Amino acid sequence: MRNLDITTLRSFLTVAEAGGVTRAAGFLNLTQSAVSMQLKRLEESLGLALLDRSGRGVALTPAGEQLLTYARRMVELNDEIYARLTATDWKGELVLGVQHDVVYPVIPRVMKKMQRDFPRVRLQLISAYTAVLKEQFARGEVDVILTTEAEPGEGGEPVLELPLRWYGAPNGTAWKVRPLRVALTRHCGFRPVVSALMEREGLDWELAVDSESDRTIEVSVAADLAVTPVLEGHAPAHLEMIPMDDLPDLGTQAICLYASSARPHLIEPLLEALRAEFGVLRGRRDIAAA
Repeated sequence: MRNLDITTLRSFLTVAEAGGVTRAAGFLNLTQSAVSMQLKRLEESLGLALLDRSGRGVALTPAGEQLLTYARRMVELNDEIYARLTATDWKGELVLGVQHDVVYPVIPRVMKKMQRDFPRVRLQLISAYTAVLKEQFARGEVDVILTTEAEPGEGGEPVLELPLRWYGAPNGTAWKVRPLRVALTRHCGFRPVVSALMEREGLDWELAVDSESDRTIEVSVAADLAVTPVLEGHAPAHLEMIPMDDLPDLGTQAICLYASSARPHLIEPLLEALRAEFGVLRGRRDIAAA
């Protein structure tokens, strides 16, 4: 494979825009002979005449006119890459806080994209419950948070709305038992939702597992000792959704985005990546529902 040299393309582009080698040499801070040599090397590498030197000035040949558009794009892209990777404006650390049950599948893709596009920005991920994340955000300890709430609070932006579903063990029977045994962590944001629903429906239930650990909840439900509420599509692979007609409807929850107003040049690319990825999920859901 043969590669074009950005330096020679920049000289060609400058000559074309300046209208002559002499003026271009001044803009490039090079001697006229150095610019002429670069142009000759470019023509030899392509095997084409790019400049018509028959007149007093310098004109582009048809091949030169065709190359001009490509040269401009390549030089601009080169400058953008160099500026993005080396400018101190694109260097720093961001802290992203995410509610436990919405880390997958979006967050790994977003972190990979940020690392690729902004390698000098260190993105630190923390995972916690919505209430904890909002407290940390209020104290300025986190730059961006993703929460799960019935509706966004002040400053929150809903990026995706999902049904809250009942999940249990595959082929399990815990959902048939009364009182209904429900497993919830102590700080789970869905806990008041479940409690209010059971009271409204008059359903006999009990808190079967009261733990600080999500793993404890998962193991208990997978062992068919209880059921638990999970956002649709975000349950562990070893749990199974319970048919909607068998237990009360839990309604929907919104995945909400909160962002600090500080350092917008760093935070905005992260927000754009999050919105784009959740937009993909929303599109898939719309297609599936159609």
